Amino acid sequence: MAANKVLSSEEIETVFQRLSKAMPGRTKTAKGPKDQPDPFRSVVSCILSAQSRDTNTKTATDQLFALAKTPDGILALDDEKIATAIKPCGLYNNKTKSLRKLCTALIEKHDRTVPQTRDGLMSLPGVGRKCADIVMSFTFGADIIAVDTHVHRVCNRIGLTDAKTADQTASQLEQNAPDWAFHDGHFWLIQFGKKICVSRKPKCETCPVNDLCLYFTATGTA
Repeated sequence: MAANKVLSSEEIETVFQRLSKAMPGRTKTAKGPKDQPDPFRSVVSCILSAQSRDTNTKTATDQLFALAKTPDGILALDDEKIATAIKPCGLYNNKTKSLRKLCTALIEKHDRTVPQTRDGLMSLPGVGRKCADIVMSFTFGADIIAVDTHVHRVCNRIGLTDAKTADQTASQLEQNAPDWAFHDGHFWLIQFGKKICVSRKPKCETCPVNDLCLYFTATGTA
């Protein structure tokens, strides 16, 4: 159950301070969920990851990039080849159409170069706020807290944000999180969400921020 209010700025800073000490953060082995060798493949991977498990997305991207690695290369493939390659990630017919639109836009409007700004990325077909932020953070090294399912859940449980959608969570984090937390914040939150603040039966008793967490307080176990 999401919190119905937000912690104070001092409490939010304390939460990030504690998570920075409890979680490994951006280490060499802590790669982004869309870890790809170039911006184009990172964007493609993001699009294919929609409503797909990471393992299925990896299989789909590996199979697609074995056939083509550039906008021109993908456009040279027929729809059946693309759809067959990306089938493991689901919604493969719609995603095939999205990939064609993406590649066409990159060629015709961006000289085959992936934009490095959020607005530029979101102008591409199939790219929303989450995908844009992931590419900016993991491909271009921007200090941005990209919001996925884990980050969205954690932020609204604790009280870092009070948002209904991942995009709203991302916007509120930009306002609420301390500046120093943006570089590693995504990693701390996603690691915390996978290890302690899990979707079902969160491990509240061992949580390093349970005395501040609005969810923990609301359950009456504090």
